[in-house]
Amino acid sequence: MTPRLPVDPAIPLDIHQPARDWSDHVALGITRGLRLLADTFFAKRYGNRAIVLETVAAVPGMVGAALIHLRCLRWMRDDEGWIRTLMDEAENERMHLMTFIAVARPNWLERSLVLVAQAFFFTFFLLLYIVSARTAHRLVGYFEEQAVVSYTQYLEEIDSGRVENVAAPQIAIAYWRLPASARLRDVVLAVRNDEAGHRDVNHGFAEQLRPAAAQRIQRA
Repeated sequence: MTPRLPVDPAIPLDIHQPARDWSDHVALGITRGLRLLADTFFAKRYGNRAIVLETVAAVPGMVGAALIHLRCLRWMRDDEGWIRTLMDEAENERMHLMTFIAVARPNWLERSLVLVAQAFFFTFFLLLYIVSARTAHRLVGYFEEQAVVSYTQYLEEIDSGRVENVAAPQIAIAYWRLPASARLRDVVLAVRNDEAGHRDVNHGFAEQLRPAAAQRIQRA
C-alpha cells in the first residue's frame, strides 16, 4: 500500500468534457444511465453507494493496464507510462473501497450486488476496451466526473448534519497521511480529490487516442 499525499486544493472540481463525436456520446449515455440506476437504488446512502461503485471503479485501471501491457509485448513498444498510471488508479480505487467498508458496513444484499456488478462490468469493460480504448477511457472520465458530484453531495450531507461526521478509519489515516484526529469529512475530501485526478487522466488518455491526435504524434 503506497501512502497518498494530502489533498491538493489546486485540482479543479467543476469540469465536464463535452461530447464531440459518437465515441464520446456512447460513453456519456452509458454514464447517465448508470447514474440514474445508482440514484434510484442508493438515494442519499452515499457510504453504501461508494462501496458498490468503488468496486466497479477499480476494474478499468486493471483491465486497461493488462491490455496495454500485452500490446506492448506483442509490438515491442514502450507504454509511455500508461501501465503504471492505470495500475496506480486501480490500487487507489481499491483503497477507496476498503475505506468505505470500514465506514458503512455493507449488508448481504449490497455484498451480493458487488459480486454481480463487478462480474458484469469487468466483462463489459474488457470488450469495450478491445473494441475502442478511446471510448473506454472517455467512459471512465465521465464516471469520475459523476464520482466528484457524488462525493460533493456526500460532503453536503455531512456538513448539514444529516450524516454523522465520524472518526476517519485508521486505514484512511495511514493511506492519505491524515492527522490522527481526521474525520469522515477529511476522508471524503481526499477521495474526491483522487477522483478528480482520475477524471483528468482518463479524459487526457481519450484525447491522445483520437485519430487526429494519433496522426500528429506519428508526424512529430
